[in-house]
Amino acid sequence: MVLRLVSNQRKFFRTRATRSVEWRKEQLNKLKAAVLKYQNEIVESVYQDLRRPKELTQHMEVHAPIGEIDNFLKHMDEWSMPIQVKDDKGVDKPFVVKEPEGVVLVMTAWNYPFAVGLLPLIAVIAAGNTAIIKPSEVSPKSASVWEKMISDTFDKNYMAVVLDGVQETTNLLKERFDHICYTGSEMVGKIVMAAAAKHVTPVTLELGGKCPGIVDTDVDMKKVAEKIVNIKFLNCGQIFMTYDYLMTTPDVKPKLVQALKDCIIQRFEELCEVLYKGGELERDDVFIPPIILDANKEDCSMKAEIFGPVLPIMTVNKLEDAIEHIVDGEKPLSIYLFSNNQKSIQKVVEGTSSGAVGVNDAMKQVQTAGVPFGGVGQSGIGKYMGKWGFDEFSHHKAVIQCPL
Repeated sequence: MVLRLVSNQRKFFRTRATRSVEWRKEQLNKLKAAVLKYQNEIVESVYQDLRRPKELTQHMEVHAPIGEIDNFLKHMDEWSMPIQVKDDKGVDKPFVVKEPEGVVLVMTAWNYPFAVGLLPLIAVIAAGNTAIIKPSEVSPKSASVWEKMISDTFDKNYMAVVLDGVQETTNLLKERFDHICYTGSEMVGKIVMAAAAKHVTPVTLELGGKCPGIVDTDVDMKKVAEKIVNIKFLNCGQIFMTYDYLMTTPDVKPKLVQALKDCIIQRFEELCEVLYKGGELERDDVFIPPIILDANKEDCSMKAEIFGPVLPIMTVNKLEDAIEHIVDGEKPLSIYLFSNNQKSIQKVVEGTSSGAVGVNDAMKQVQTAGVPFGGVGQSGIGKYMGKWGFDEFSHHKAVIQCPL
């Protein structure tokens, strides 16, 4: 089945139907209409899988992709134009053509089962490719809605969803794709990359990692705590680019912990002591209460991405020690710094490597038009959002026209 699906999509791609920018716009409008048509089922399926508040799902899994589609529709004509290159000799006419890659596999994650699939899929469509979507089997209700929404909207020779678990994924990865986009764990990302290497297939990997937050000495601790709590415990802490742990100096730490405590009590009411666990695990609602830990770099909480509502706070003597700790580890998807000191900001930006740096807030890289979303090193390869995504899933072909 998988082999036939890939083969049929490749045959359709070779008809060149996807080359027309107007045709691509029609497909984006169809996808937009489908998301709006199925929005109630999207919200309900995510609630069944994750027990996430429905308002949050509406915003992240419906409104955000719709906004991204509108952005593409507005700019696609410009982004798809050939790029004229200046020739110093003034004789040749060099330019760069952006052309579709072919059949693209989009593998989604379970924590945001629609958004992390739809956002790259929008770029895949806009760039003129066909697509096979593999939703995560960990969120089965959402996967079922994915299949229903896409099969009711598109011909499977152009776009299709493949369901089931590990074996089906293994079978998919045996096939030759023209690009693979995967969002998920580093472990599976390496499996995807190894499978892609057999066919020399380019990959886009969004893998996360341990994203640090640094709290400097010159900040309003109440505002900082509110920003940290609002993002860290969003979606039960299950976000690839949220704060995985914090670092601050000994004199700042008690103030930070107290501010976090006050903010958490305000947000969650029943939580009432610092360096604590509040409440009991509510298994029926898949709810885990927030936990704050006093940590050092040798603790198990500092060894791997937590991906939950647990926030270790590590003490460092100075900013340079925090930078050294980050540099000694794998490159994260994001680094966050709370500071009003421009020299401190410059030290972090220039002294570290990460997918993004957020100063005095978090996760703005997926909300800010014009900037890429992606990792570096162990946190990922490639990028998307807006023009970055259009270019990611396009082949840039050099053309040099010379006179005879």
